Amino acid sequence: MEDFDVIVIGAGPAGEVAAGRLAAAGLSTVIVESELAGGECSYWACMPSKALLRPVDLAGEVGRVTGLRLAGPIDAGAVLARRDAVVSQYDDAGQARWLDSAGVTLVRGAGRLAGPRRVEVTTADGGVRTLVANHAVVLATGSRSVIPPVAGLAAAGPWTNREATGARAIPERLVVIGGGVVACEMAQAMRGLGSREVTMLVRGGDLLTRMEPFAGEMVARSLADQGVDIRTHESAEKVERPEPGGEVTVRLASGGTVRADEILVAAGRRSATDDLGLASVGLPESRPVEVDDSMRATGVADGWLYAVGDVNGRALLTHMGKYQARAASDVIVARVRGEADDRPGMRDRADRAGAPQVVFTDPQVCAVGRTEAQARAEGFDVRVVEHDMEQVAGGYLLGEGYRGKAKAVVDERRRVLLGVTFVAPGAAELLHAATIAVTSEVTLDDLWHAVPSYPTVSEVWLRLLEAYGL
Repeated sequence: MEDFDVIVIGAGPAGEVAAGRLAAAGLSTVIVESELAGGECSYWACMPSKALLRPVDLAGEVGRVTGLRLAGPIDAGAVLARRDAVVSQYDDAGQARWLDSAGVTLVRGAGRLAGPRRVEVTTADGGVRTLVANHAVVLATGSRSVIPPVAGLAAAGPWTNREATGARAIPERLVVIGGGVVACEMAQAMRGLGSREVTMLVRGGDLLTRMEPFAGEMVARSLADQGVDIRTHESAEKVERPEPGGEVTVRLASGGTVRADEILVAAGRRSATDDLGLASVGLPESRPVEVDDSMRATGVADGWLYAVGDVNGRALLTHMGKYQARAASDVIVARVRGEADDRPGMRDRADRAGAPQVVFTDPQVCAVGRTEAQARAEGFDVRVVEHDMEQVAGGYLLGEGYRGKAKAVVDERRRVLLGVTFVAPGAAELLHAATIAVTSEVTLDDLWHAVPSYPTVSEVWLRLLEAYGL
């Protein structure tokens, strides 16, 4: 057996942040990883997907500016090579060196709980190492793509986000199942990089249904303008692929048929808790680990187990997992030192306020806090203000084809923002100001004194406040 102060299972962004912060506080820390140190975001999600989307986004930007035009189609091969560089050729040596420099021990293998404060690691050669935590175990195993129970789908070798972001070539024809973030981003990326046909099968009537309705509408309009075939109220009933790597036939619930070279399933994700040994500590298997606002697992005696990131199901976003890891680490350190672990700033506030999120389509969708529907359902006295972003001088200067919309959801009783959404090309960098305002509950009267520079798109803040009546 090997003893450490803290054991972290999962070396993705959340696990790495937790391990690094704990080690910096002087606690002996080991991190267990069965795949690549750096995790999903670094190799199969956030980073490679944005590397694929950036040229498509820039091409759209060029097309909106009078006097500019692309010399030719995007060089997909060069983009894929750049993607490979972004993911370090799928080599985690750099991440491993960082862990070592931070004083964190990396153990490679599949880790699972084997009772209180005990973790068993099955290594690649079939051996088992037993680790014991003196103080805490942190679960940071992330989430996995869901494959719906459609006849023949699993056997057809469908793409998930991993195969899409790691594509070795751009398929001529692609079918996408889903209408969420991954579906929209990858549909646009593949179409922009050269796919001749991209068909989206969306079970409901809208895209991006967890966001304000206008966001999905604007993205759908953009995708359609770029040649993506969006079929709402449509679903796959059966998938056939007689030969591995051959043509895929998707038989639709409506009775039609779509044929493609690849099929991408983007139908959601679930917390990676299978075979994590949760039953050994009295927790249900195959479900997100419920936690309190210190990220401590509820229902575990002595409070030694924590869960950060996607594994707890609170907010399946990389930046939120890293935030939760910081909070959990500070609580663990405080408990080890015998200090109060409920001081302001040590508990999760951001999830309650509403996590910020960007969808990197063109236009980008940027949102933080509650939607109007969520705010009303929670009983707030809501007032909504909106403004078309192309009517702001800074937006107009970005090109004749620039279109955007901003929406703010206001708590009338306290005169603070409950939620803000921007949908516009390049709007992502506007979001942090909104995040500060929503999370810190800055009053509208105080925001009125935060003067935006002219002529920038940030002037939309002034227009929203004017629409409110200030």
